[in-house]
Amino acid sequence: MIDLHSHILPQIDDGSRSAEETFELLSEAASVGFTDIIFTPHFIEGYYDKNTTEICALANAIKAGCEKKNIQLNLYTGNELYFSKNIVHLIKSGNASSLNESRYALFEFPLQERPMDLFECIYALQEYKYVPVLAHPERYPFIQKEPELIYEFAKAGVLFQCNYCSILGQYGKKAKLIVEKMLEADLVSFLGSDVHRKNTIYPKIPLAMKKIESIVGKRKLKAITESNQKTVIENGEVNAPEAKEIKLSFFDKMILNHK
Repeated sequence: MIDLHSHILPQIDDGSRSAEETFELLSEAASVGFTDIIFTPHFIEGYYDKNTTEICALANAIKAGCEKKNIQLNLYTGNELYFSKNIVHLIKSGNASSLNESRYALFEFPLQERPMDLFECIYALQEYKYVPVLAHPERYPFIQKEPELIYEFAKAGVLFQCNYCSILGQYGKKAKLIVEKMLEADLVSFLGSDVHRKNTIYPKIPLAMKKIESIVGKRKLKAITESNQKTVIENGEVNAPEAKEIKLSFFDKMILNHK
């Protein structure tokens, strides 16, 4: 498995708080079957804004530590980019990074509010030949209120990275329902841990995998946990799922509309 989304680098964002915790997280990842991890610290201008040179230097130090500790993982760098009209400039200037410097850019919306122009960031990335990858769409309250937006994003060429543990209810019933529907509609291109703390996500991955496999089958599970991620690392062409509307029952809508 390859983890496309993680907050493991120490003292960069709201993830790992120390080098010790970083190595514990990496050991957890290896123990449940991950072979590769992309470090994706948040990049938010004026808040979490370590540049790519600083992140790469820290990542190289962590790699050296892994060799000494015999933690066998391939490690890469990137960012989880906060929705911004400056997103392309931030990448081009070396302040922020796409995933392993590929054409694939992982970005996030604000969790507490609906942005004024949802598609501005998406079109800006596409104009410069980047492929927008939306982090954990199932978690945004505004998408939970308007799940038809997922179809609109898919039609616009957005790929989706969902969190493993959403299927276990880690982020609430609404996120669990959305990710189930996205998996059923073949709208998920990547799974990621979005791990921030030790003993919170990685130990639950095997159970999450079983539940996800029961929905998508072994072949698709391999694609969204490994094959597509490898394609990103190699800057290849990920085959995007066909844009489909997710189907919601009356009871599904009741869950999503419940305050």
